[in-house]
Formats: sequence, structure tokens, C-alpha cells
Amino acid sequence: MEISWLKTFVDAAETLNFRKTSERLLMSQPNVTVHIRLLEDSLGVLLFKRDKNRVTLTEEGQHFRRDAEKILNHLNESIEDLQAFAQGYRKKWTLAISPLMAETILPYILKSFTREHPDVELVIRIEESERIEELVEEGEVSAGLSALPPIRRNTFYETVYDDPILFILPRDAYDDETGPAVSAETALRNSYLFTHHHPLFWEELLVKLRTRVPGIRTMKVTQAYIAKRFIQEGLGVSFLPKSMVRRELIEGRLMDIHFDLFPLPVVSTYLLAKEMGELEQEFLKRIQSVYFS
Repeated sequence: MEISWLKTFVDAAETLNFRKTSERLLMSQPNVTVHIRLLEDSLGVLLFKRDKNRVTLTEEGQHFRRDAEKILNHLNESIEDLQAFAQGYRKKWTLAISPLMAETILPYILKSFTREHPDVELVIRIEESERIEELVEEGEVSAGLSALPPIRRNTFYETVYDDPILFILPRDAYDDETGPAVSAETALRNSYLFTHHHPLFWEELLVKLRTRVPGIRTMKVTQAYIAKRFIQEGLGVSFLPKSMVRRELIEGRLMDIHFDLFPLPVVSTYLLAKEMGELEQEFLKRIQSVYFS
């Protein structure tokens, strides 16, 4: 039995179309048929029912599909593990982060972390905050940085930092000393407001905004880094965590103005893990050592 036969079978079991499988695997359709026949001869069972131009899995084929997928997955994991070992890695540490976190000083933290741990293979998964707790709970990731605290009691978490929300506008042509005062209410009335790029504060914030500034125009932009880019291009305004716009404010690519209509919320970032090992503790300390306020 050859691995190529299993790969062809698994793909054909998904498509139930030998022509599509040939296109996806970049091989001729007759070769697909040959792979399936050789695999069936090797196993001594029929995996597909053939009815003119239509194929379906037999009961044996349905049963074997699960095992074939496991074999291929295990093979791929073994190859990845061997390649990681050849690169000098002796431990794998998988971190799930929300898209919000990717836009903060996190890259700087990761750079110093990997420099101190050259034997650790660091894997970064970008996941929505709503899913990170589940990934931690199921052991698919070692830890997670989330904008949401966990719901389950058996998930460890610690607040990494608190983050004030700022009212962010495109940079104007004036410097901070000579520019005219900008009214938050005027900015809201004259611009699109990009919303729903954070999982917590938007519903309550919009209620307050619509009470104080009736008729504001909103545009739902569910990824914060896209909202930030839109603001830089002058398409609108929004409310963003300070950590996410810290660099742009320093470099003068965005500006924040005093918001006096009502107090803005403060959001938090949480580290989630099943247990706090040495790597988790060190990573937490590295982030907390950075000045966010």
C-alpha cells in the first residue's frame, strides 16, 4: 500500500468525483482510477460503488475513510515534528491570539521571547476571542490571549493589562499646537463611525452615542486592523484600544481627541491557559512589563 493511494482515496471520498480529485491533486483522471483500484485490491474490499458517471462510498469505504484520514494526519504530524527537531526545536508552544492582539506591541514581545528560547517552536494561531477558550480547554493551544475572560471554571486566566478606549480620527494637516480644536460631536456627525471590531463594548457604547448624537452614520467593520486602516485613509472614525494605536499615535499617523460626551470604557486583555507553566508565566511577565498606560 502506498501513501499516494491513501491521499487519492481521502480526496475522492470528499469530492465523490474522480475528475475533481484529479484536478485538485494535479494528476490525470485515469491515474485516480488506478490509485483507487490498487488500494481496493490491496485491502480486498470495494471502497466505492460505481454507477455510470456517479460514485458513492460503500459502507467499508465510509469506515476506512476515518482511518485513512488519521493515518495521513499522523504522518503529516510526524514529518512536521521531524523537521522541527532538525531545526533545533525541542518543545512546541502554541499561542492563540485574537486579531486585536496582533496589532499591539505583541510582535516585539514575541521577538524577545523567541530569542530567549531558541529551542521552543512557537506557533501562532489567529483566532477570534470567542473561540480561544475552547481551544485552550481542548488542548489545541498551549495558551491564549483573548479580549474575553473565560466562562469555564477550570480554565486559568489572568488579566494581562487594562486598555483605555480612545476616540481615533485621521491625522489632519495641523500640528498639536496650531491646529483648531476638534469637537467629538462634530467629528461623529461628519464621518462614518466604524463599529463592532471588539467583542465587548460596542452595544452599550452605541446606545449612549445615539442618545447624545442622534443620526450618526455607522459602518460595521468586524476587524479592528481594517478599521484602523480605514481611519488612516480618511474614511471615518472609531473607538479603539490604546494599545492598538499606540505606534500610530506616536508616529503621527492617527490622532486621538478628548471625548467629553461621557466616560469611555476600559477593556482588558486576558491570558488563558489550562495551567501556568514556566513558559506561560514568563510570557505573562514579558507583556506586563511593557508600559501601556
